[in-house]
Amino acid sequence: MLLGDVLGRLRDESFANETLVGLDDLPLMAGVTAEASRHGETAGDYAAAAVRRFAAFADDEGWLALIAAIERGPDPGAAALRHMLAWCLRHDCDCPHHREEYPT
Repeated sequence: MLLGDVLGRLRDESFANETLVGLDDLPLMAGVTAEASRHGETAGDYAAAAVRRFAAFADDEGWLALIAAIERGPDPGAAALRHMLAWCLRHDCDCPHHREEYPT
């Protein structure tokens, strides 16, 4: 998965859903779906906006953790997307279980 290709296509809802399922992280997918619904967005819109928010607002620690996730994973694009979505869920969600599930 090339991250740039994924990011360019996240607004395509069927592609976004397929990509989220492909991350093989059911709690993450559920969190994205719930937050998207809470904000009146599709999962793809939320995911695309989450990546932009991460790029704009993540601190140095967030970026270092992203680099580490990319280096550890067999699929750098999937690892990057998973990390950015988890970061946004921790910061966007009013649900404490997301902050516990995806600690900083």
